[in-house]
Amino acid sequence: MAARLDAQPAHPVLRVAVDGVDGAGKTIFADELAASLSSVGREVIRASVDGFHNPRAVRHRLGRDSPEGFYCDSYDYAGMRKALLDPLGPDGSLGYRTAIFDADADQSVSQPEMTARPGSILIVDGLFLHRPELRGVWDDSVFLRVDFGVSVPRGAARGPGFGSPDPAAESNRRYIGGNELYFREANPEKWVGVVVDNTDLKAPFIVPDAARS
Repeated sequence: MAARLDAQPAHPVLRVAVDGVDGAGKTIFADELAASLSSVGREVIRASVDGFHNPRAVRHRLGRDSPEGFYCDSYDYAGMRKALLDPLGPDGSLGYRTAIFDADADQSVSQPEMTARPGSILIVDGLFLHRPELRGVWDDSVFLRVDFGVSVPRGAARGPGFGSPDPAAESNRRYIGGNELYFREANPEKWVGVVVDNTDLKAPFIVPDAARS
């Protein structure tokens, strides 16, 4: 994947998404991809959709257990485009911020604006990155394919506060249901550049185009 990205032109920054469900391994994959690109001399900007949450009152307006609320209300996509994606796109200013909101503190983040160098590669990890309103901003992208039977226990293993390892548990209804809504509406594997089966963290593999959902 690093070789694929390194070979592509940046206009002025190559904007790349790493998408997948909770527990798919997005953050680690994106960090390792960034390290691989840095090792061949590319300047990399790392960001996560988690820096662009909506306030808690918006996220939970449909209830704390709502799948629709998880999918529709978790993130401020307009804010992410304004602060990060559009400035690094064609005709952008190159002045960007990688976060505008702290979900834990439930407050805005006052982050100084940084300036990207032309030719840099932006790697953004997170949920729902192939929603219709973001579909046109990525120059390339990865979707990590992992079944809920693997991803939910993997996510729960992070420690207390990360939910039950049982995909059928009521505490997981919001998250699994929200992702299922995303799959139905956005069909991310149709739009993504590369699908990687990340079920076995020690043996990921690229899914052939003919085997995509």
